[in-house]
Amino acid sequence: MKKIDKSVADAYFREKNMYIMIYLAIWLIVSFGVVLFAESLQFTIFGGFPFHYYMGAQGSILVFIILLFVNAKVSDRIDQKYGIDEEANEALSAGKTFDH
Repeated sequence: MKKIDKSVADAYFREKNMYIMIYLAIWLIVSFGVVLFAESLQFTIFGGFPFHYYMGAQGSILVFIILLFVNAKVSDRIDQKYGIDEEANEALSAGKTFDH
């Protein structure tokens, strides 16, 4: 397997962790922020359910699923930026060797 310089690896993990913290902050705001401001969000959607009820029951789950897809796309771009080859890693984890 190709060796990665420590400074490159540190930058890679710093960037990945920064995005994870952003995703967690978004999910926290969507999950609990709506509940905190529930009294000021007194409008209804989808069959007469209050907006804060919908966000607590289903909206936060939908946002979480969307964040999973966004995380996958952003992580792929970060991997490409730092030269981390997913196919080579899969071949190594499957027990195959390289002839380099």
